[in-house]
Order: sequence, then structure tokens, then C-alpha cells
Amino acid sequence: MKPIRTLAFGELLLRLSPPGHERLLQSPSLNATFGGGEANVAISLAHFGVDSHFVTRLPPNPVGDAALRVLRAEGVGIDAVQRGGERMGIYFVEAGASQRPWSIAYDRAHSAISELDPSSLDWPKLLRDVAWFHTSGITPALGPGPAESTRRAVQAARELGVTVSLDFNYRRMLWSASSAKEVLPSLVRYVDVLFAGEDDLRTFLGIPIPHGALDPASLDLRACETAAARVVSEYGVRQLAITLRENLSASHNGWSALLYDGPSKTLHRGPRHVVHLVDRIGAGDSFVAGLVFAQLDGKPLDQALRFAVAASALKQTIPGDFNRVSVAEVERLGDAEDGGRVRR
Repeated sequence: MKPIRTLAFGELLLRLSPPGHERLLQSPSLNATFGGGEANVAISLAHFGVDSHFVTRLPPNPVGDAALRVLRAEGVGIDAVQRGGERMGIYFVEAGASQRPWSIAYDRAHSAISELDPSSLDWPKLLRDVAWFHTSGITPALGPGPAESTRRAVQAARELGVTVSLDFNYRRMLWSASSAKEVLPSLVRYVDVLFAGEDDLRTFLGIPIPHGALDPASLDLRACETAAARVVSEYGVRQLAITLRENLSASHNGWSALLYDGPSKTLHRGPRHVVHLVDRIGAGDSFVAGLVFAQLDGKPLDQALRFAVAASALKQTIPGDFNRVSVAEVERLGDAEDGGRVRR
């Protein structure tokens, strides 16, 4: 059987982190790796055995060369990677501990992908034989070129019958809420599976959900279900997925998720894991990849959600952005947990 083909679009970044739990430049050492939301999804899918491909733009210099080698080594198809521009975006990550939270700082202005020419991407050709296309709200925040490229991508995917997922991922360090409001709601109308949070629904999509309705400590399932049904009705998405993080401390988090399915009008609640955090970066991306893979694999929604929650719980025990786990490892954890449709 021909492997299922997926395509993701976004920025691959250089990630710099101080050793262990040190503060930034506490000592004159930084660990250099790579990461980025959409690339994390593509790499997770490749580890699950999917024919996973990635669209981005990397500078033609040694750092860009190293990034390309990483994508290739992780099993991701790189035929659609452009070379151009002068630099990669960078982000700095400090690992939190106990009462000190995790911290991220960006240095990604004028990165290679921010200067992307939308006309350089032939989306109908890139999407040929693709079953699922994924991107996030981070990509259009990078500049007019990436924003227009994202619009063209989701529109072409919809026209070709390719399943589209979007992780809302609003980042206030990249653009203002007013700018995001001009772009993101229109993209959602081309999306089949939306990953979003409470603030995303209320602020950007105009969905009236009570404050704190998605707080795991006081989860209001009826309000969640009502809000999700409105997203499906008003924006035409098929499913809405929401991750639930409990910040017990910077070192320990509760982790679960909800999935609302429009066609069946059912709300599904995943199992809750208490995770000892090794690295929380990429948790949402690994959840996305888990849900994408599980649905492409034909798993029922309860099982798909359980798989996605387990995959993302495991990711948070692994240093770096990438989720280096197998399907078998995820299924072992997922099968050990309860979860399922919310019944009243």
C-alpha cells in the first residue's frame, strides 16, 4: 500500500538553550538544536511512519544546510524546501523549574521565510497526492509573504479536497491582536480540523465562551460543547480540538484534551496525565501530529484523542522540540488510560 502523504508549511527555527536549568548566558554555553511548530508536526508524523513533507525557506549558508540535514535525518521530505534569504529565525528557551516558569524569547525578524514570495509556491502541484495539509497561525504572523502564501495554501487544499488542519497558535510577540483578527478568521473558513484555545475562540472568532470554561480545575463541558458547536456552524470546520494544561508547577503539569466532532455532534474528553516536565516545548505540536496520524489511520474518535494525548504527554518527557516516539510506545500509554465520549 502506498504510504499516506502529508504536507506541513511553516518556519524552521534555530533553538538555543542554556544547559540544564540555567538562566540564559548564566554560563557561556548554549545548546543549539532546531524546532518550530509546523516542522515539529512534520517530524512527529515521519516518526509514525507517514510520508511526511515540509515546505519552508532556509538561507543558503551553513546554518541552513544543517537545518536541512536535520529534516532529512528525521525522515521528512525536503523537495519543497526553498533556499534563499540571509538568516534563520532564532528562539531562546530557558527551562523552568518549581516556581520559576519556562521562558521563550524570539529573534526572527527578517528571517528567510519572512521574505517569502507567494508566487514562488505552486500549491496545486505541492498538494498533489497529499491527504492532509497542516499549518498554524504563526506562519501568517511572519510577514505579508507568508500570510498570503498561507491563504493560497489552505484555499488550494480545500479546492483539491485535501484535509486541512490549523493550529491557531496566536503569538503576541509576533503580531498584534488587531492584525491577527484581520487574517486568522478568514483562514479558519478553509479548515477542517481546528486546534484552538479559549482566548482564540473568544477574541478572534467571536465565540462567546465564559472565562475559565476551559480551566481544567473547573471545566465547564456544557459551555465547551456549545462553543465548539458554534465554531462548526459559523466557520464550517469539521472538528475542534483543545488541549488542557494544568500548571501544577513549572516542573509538573496535568495534561489532557477535548475533541468536538461536528458531523456526529459529540464531545470527546481525553484521559488526564500528570507529566514530570523535561521539555514542554512542542507539546501542542505533538498533540496535533498524534490526532492527524490517528485519524488517517482510521481510529475511532475516542481512540484517536487518547492516542494524541498520550503522544503529547510522552513528548514532554523528551528534550528538544521533536517527539521521538513510535506508534507502539504511544499506543502502550494510550491503552493504559481511560477516556472517551462525554455522556450526560
